[in-house]
Amino acid sequence: MSLPILTLSALRALEARHAHLPLMERAGSAAAQLVQERLPTGRVLIIAGPGNNGGDAFVLARLLRLSGRGVEVVFAGQADRLPADARSAHAAWRAAGGEERTSWPEGEYALAVDGLFGIGLSRPVTGETAALIDRFNALSCPRWALDCPSGLDSETGSVRGTAVRADLTLTFIALKPGLLTLDGPDHCGELLLADLGIEATGEAGGWIDAPTLFCDWLQRRRRNSHKGSFGSVAVIGGAAGMSGAALLCGRAALHLGAGRVYVGLLAPLPVDVHQPELMLRTPQEAVEAASVLAVGPGLGKSAEAAVLVGLTLRSPLPLLLDADALNLIAADASLATACKARTAPTVLTPHPAEAARLLAVTTAEIQRDRLTAARALSETFRCPVVLKGCGSIIAAPDGFWAIEAAGNAGLATAGSGDVLSGFIAALLAQGWPARAALLAGVHLHARAADLCVAEGRGPVGLTAGESIPAARRLLNAWIERRQEASAHAAVPLIRYTAPSTRSNARTNGGLGEERA
Repeated sequence: MSLPILTLSALRALEARHAHLPLMERAGSAAAQLVQERLPTGRVLIIAGPGNNGGDAFVLARLLRLSGRGVEVVFAGQADRLPADARSAHAAWRAAGGEERTSWPEGEYALAVDGLFGIGLSRPVTGETAALIDRFNALSCPRWALDCPSGLDSETGSVRGTAVRADLTLTFIALKPGLLTLDGPDHCGELLLADLGIEATGEAGGWIDAPTLFCDWLQRRRRNSHKGSFGSVAVIGGAAGMSGAALLCGRAALHLGAGRVYVGLLAPLPVDVHQPELMLRTPQEAVEAASVLAVGPGLGKSAEAAVLVGLTLRSPLPLLLDADALNLIAADASLATACKARTAPTVLTPHPAEAARLLAVTTAEIQRDRLTAARALSETFRCPVVLKGCGSIIAAPDGFWAIEAAGNAGLATAGSGDVLSGFIAALLAQGWPARAALLAGVHLHARAADLCVAEGRGPVGLTAGESIPAARRLLNAWIERRQEASAHAAVPLIRYTAPSTRSNARTNGGLGEERA
């Protein structure tokens, strides 16, 4: 299944509606259960901060102490200035015989847990607190974070000065955008969700990209079909010295099921000897033969390229725009206007620098708030958009958005975006709606890279073309086993188990783990 993602404002509103529940106790209890399941012995070092994240940390410390574990707590705050619930959690820790330190305790630990700031940080981390995080990061034992690694912006995934680098993050109630994009994945490590008994689905602003978002289109092919049943893709690009980008895009479209693929090359080639099924044409011939257009891979920014972009923008066919097609639109107001005026299905696939040109801002501004940038692009150009990068963000004009949580660093290689464009174009050619094709193409691309790594090909040295056959395998498997699609969520969900019913829980420390 696809798990919901909440922005900070939506999460705060949800918490306010459930203020009658002992959420801090539940959070600390879920963390304690996970510790006992994963690391049942050894001393635990816990860093508690001055807010509610510190309160979660004190609940965890108390429950571990009561179970007989050795626990050391470093408190970077003042008890009389804690919020009410956190103050109660601190008092309960003290009542259980616990005490905290203000200086770093020496010794060896089986686990260290970050409960400094969580999602509540609103300023850069500096001074003694930054030094505390640096010392935490230098520990050789496993390092976990409660809710959000301290120093990481839970909305944007940017680091506020310095941030905890966790091996595992247990986040509460719902996922947050910053855990999934930009620097978030590198700082979160393994990401688990404890919902604390609160149903967040109805509050969701966004979703994890997963097959459940597009499973209605995972249909078996009829035996009584022919190549014309699956559409024709025209890839427009391949200027001198860049034909490889267009050929990669064409190969990807062919392997993901387009009935015919024409590659309209600005610099002509007689044949693709590695993929002779591709039909190499002039750009104009390819456009005339196609039912879907993919424009931009290796296109260049020549006057001829600009004329071709204008031609395709006026076409009534579904259109994917990538790479230099986006750069040309960003540089020409008339092309931008034509793009916004399109009524046929349109998809944009920019990387951060291309997105910056389209919105007339800097790349740093795009990366500073990737979710806002993706939504702005979708609203501006009135079509579905994917902002590529770590935690690619899919946004649609109706307000829908999703984040891709699969994938790995092997995708950071030349030609990767061209392959993604081919995947999406192939699905468009087979009749998929633009948003579904975008969600599925992005997810297939990411999961294919993970499959390659699992088979020993990467992430170092993984080439763009290697993901093509892997994606084909995945797509066919999803079609044949639609029910299995629910087994592919990127983040395991930990259901909160009430204390009165834990004796009936499975023998995993009371954690009912549902992989969606």
